[in-house]
Formats: sequence, structure tokens, C-alpha cells
Amino acid sequence: MTTPEHFDVVVVGAGISGIGAAHHLGAMSPDRSYVILEGRDDLGGTWDLFRYPGVRSDSDMHTLGYSFKPWRAERSIADGPSILEYLNETVDEYQIRGQIRFRTLVERAEWSSEDARWTVTTRRRLNPGNEVPGDDGPGPTEAVTYTCSFLFMCSGYYSYKIGHTPEFPGRDRFEGDVVHPQFWPEDLDYSGKRVVIIGSGATAVTLVPSMAGTAEQVTMLQRSPTYVISRPAKDALANNLRKWLPERMAYDITRWKNTRLQELLYRRTRTNPGQVKATLLKLVRKELGPDYDVDTHFTPSYDPWDQRLCLIPDSDMFRAIRSGAAEVVTDHIDTFTEFGILLKSGRHLDADVIVTATGLELVTLGEVDFVVDGEPVDFADTWTYKGLAYSDVPNLVSSFGYVNASWTLRADLTCAYVCRLLNHLRNTGAEVATPRLRASDADMPARPWIDGFSAGYIQRMLPFLPKQGDREPWLNTQRYSEDKALIATAPIDDGVMTFSAACVSAGAAAS
Repeated sequence: MTTPEHFDVVVVGAGISGIGAAHHLGAMSPDRSYVILEGRDDLGGTWDLFRYPGVRSDSDMHTLGYSFKPWRAERSIADGPSILEYLNETVDEYQIRGQIRFRTLVERAEWSSEDARWTVTTRRRLNPGNEVPGDDGPGPTEAVTYTCSFLFMCSGYYSYKIGHTPEFPGRDRFEGDVVHPQFWPEDLDYSGKRVVIIGSGATAVTLVPSMAGTAEQVTMLQRSPTYVISRPAKDALANNLRKWLPERMAYDITRWKNTRLQELLYRRTRTNPGQVKATLLKLVRKELGPDYDVDTHFTPSYDPWDQRLCLIPDSDMFRAIRSGAAEVVTDHIDTFTEFGILLKSGRHLDADVIVTATGLELVTLGEVDFVVDGEPVDFADTWTYKGLAYSDVPNLVSSFGYVNASWTLRADLTCAYVCRLLNHLRNTGAEVATPRLRASDADMPARPWIDGFSAGYIQRMLPFLPKQGDREPWLNTQRYSEDKALIATAPIDDGVMTFSAACVSAGAAAS
């Protein structure tokens, strides 16, 4: 029997979080060996998976980019290929590529308190490709096992296997193409065709202007509106600062400025939502003119940032609507027909292509089965520790960014925390770090893992996610300024994170 390859740290996922984890480990914990296990053929995560027209960031790259690597491109709202180029440049600049094992999908992770290590079971595809639903299976594979002292999950929060697609009556009747953005066919030709995009989120508002220049007509069909805001794709301050200041200084100033603006806007939506709503709608009316029905098509029933605010760079979607190349329809689907969609109002939308931009299917920690000392872990029964670890689950951290700001802001904090924790274990001679409820936490009221965010993709997943409490450190704040204190500067040994050697941990688990 082959002895599994052992590493101090196994990082799962080679997207933004996993690449950031590798850099931080090399910079802050260079004595620790690590490997990145990536199920796909290439790095990039989201930015390698999504190939739909116009795919881009919905955050500025001075905050979606890493704290340690400046974003150098002129456009701050960047397209997918530019982001992939940035990630590949990061991997090569910091000599990370050699630590990535591609086509290695993690299926199971089992913790042994007696050994103080995780056994990670993977399924490795022997040939490239065959990773998209609809292919003829995964091809030849082999089981490969690794062991590690610490497991860092950087696998994102949604399923790569399926996207969220509601059951549409009559779908089989439609004679055209039905496409989900997560699995965009490379050979899809929509030139001169009528396209209906079902959805109103970030993907839909990206697809509309991107397809409008080629298709005969693009219609965005939504059940209810989403808040949108236009901003320049280029950050004028960032581009000017780079002319006069050292690159890193210019980047840090821009990152600080944009982080503060994100926080100020979000805080204002919590303290004065009516004022923010009025401002956002006023900006939309200015874009579309006094005769456009903004009340019907761009006025949500909820307050701003109860769901994610959609970014429209350089007013591209508004320009498509003003030109007549794109239309927004707010209605409910009655049924698909042979040639389009019949709405509850009786209107028929003719279509050659229907795009179901209906969202993601969220998963808990990368669809991996977790076992601790022979007992399966149900994360819904755990409490979140600082939004990055889980009560009674040893030597495990997961990276989850912000729903109301740039993902990487929190990923950077989490990566630095992991390194601080690893260094504390080394310096104290401990092997195991486990967050455990204190006696004073026994009557703590439970709240949803993400509170006050009504987006469907989050609400569908909340029953499977850990709880948060009403006190530190059992919080998932989703606020960068608070997380800096909770994650970045708070002491590692805080009376909640417990530390032990392997044999002590095993005895505690058995008792």
C-alpha cells in the first residue's frame, strides 16, 4: 500500500482564495510545506469556469485584486481574460504553479485526533477535459490520498457541477437553444437572433449589453427588479496616481479609497435606506429619461443591499436600452413555447436563444464529505468562528469573502489569519487548534450565517450553513472594518480557540 504524500497544509482550490493562500504561506509561514489541490484543468476558479459573453468583475480590481500585488491595468472593472492573466502572473511571480495538482478533485476529508492529521481522499482525472456536464463522463480516474496537519478550504461557495435553473413549464417544447451561463457553449452563434435572458442579477446585466451588439434583439426578462448603479470602468484617481507615485503606494491609496467607499455606501444603506434608494433611482432615471418606466423595471421591493447591488460599467446596459437593442420586461413566465416564452400577462416573447441567468447552487465547503474521529460533520450543527472556522472541527479554516464588497478583501484577512495560527502552533509546540464554545456561550441565540441578505441563492443555502451567535468570536460580520479587528489584530489565543497535542486532542474527543 502506497503511503499518502504528506504536507503541513493542504489548500483546496486554485482560484483567487487558493492562490492568495499560497502566497501568504510562502511569505508568512515559509517553514510549512503545502500543496494546492484543484479539480479543474487550470487555475482561476470562477474566472476559468465562466466563459459567457462579457464576463467581468462586478467589483473594482483594486479591491478584488490582492493586497500584495497591484492591479496595473487601466480598466478597474476588468473582463474575465484580464483577471485570469493577473492570476497567472501572480502564480508565476511568486513561484506557486509547481505546488498545484490539477485535475485532482477532493471528495472526502477525515480527521484523526490520535494522529492530529487530515486524510484527504481525491479523485484524479488522468486526462484533461471532461469536466463540463454533458461530456461523456470524467474519463479514466484514479484515487489519490494525501495527509496534512492543516486543511485550508478555498473552494468557493457554489457548485461547479450545476447551476440553479428553476423548472420552467414547457421547456422541452422550445425549439431553440437553452443555455445556462455557467456552461456556455463555445460554438453558440447568436448573431442576428432573438435572445431572451431570464434573470436580473450580475450575470444578466453583463450579458445584455455584451450580446446586444451582435443579436437582433436582446430581452432581459425578470420577475422583479434589482438595484443597479453605473460607474466608470476606469478609476481616474488610480490611473493618475500611478503617474506620480511608486506603484505600490498608488495601489494602496486606491485600495483604501475604494474599500472605504464600499463600506460607506453599505453603512448608509443600513442607516438611511430610503435616501440611498431615492438616489439610486434618480441616477437610473437620468440614464433612461423621464418617459422610461423606472418604477416597474428598476425599483425593487426591498432596500438597497438587502440583495447585491449590480454594477453597470460605463452605463453599457443603459446605452443598449436607449438604443433599442435591448429591452427589460418585468413579468412572470407562464410557459415556454416552441418559439419563445408566453408570459402571465399574455405577452409572447419571441426567441431563438434563451439564457437562464437564474443563479448559482451554493454548496458547503466544496461538496466535500467531512468526518471527525469517525463522525460525519453536519456544518449546520456548528457555530461559525469569525466566519472562517467551525466549532469542534480541528485544524480547518475556509475562505469565504463578502457578499456586500469585494471577495478578496476578506480572503486576504483569512489567509493571514491561517498563517498567524500556524505560527502560533509552531511557537507553542501545539499541534491542534479547535474552536470550542465556552460555558458562557451555552445559551447563545442562533442567527443565520449571513444575516439580513435576502438574495435567493443565499436563502436556499442557509439551512446547510453554520450558525452565528450574538457575541465575538461567533460572528460572521460581513463588514471589513470589523473583520480587521476580529480576524487581523485579535490575539490568536483568545480563550475560545483551544490548543492541544495529538494525544490530548484524542483524549478530549473520546471523553
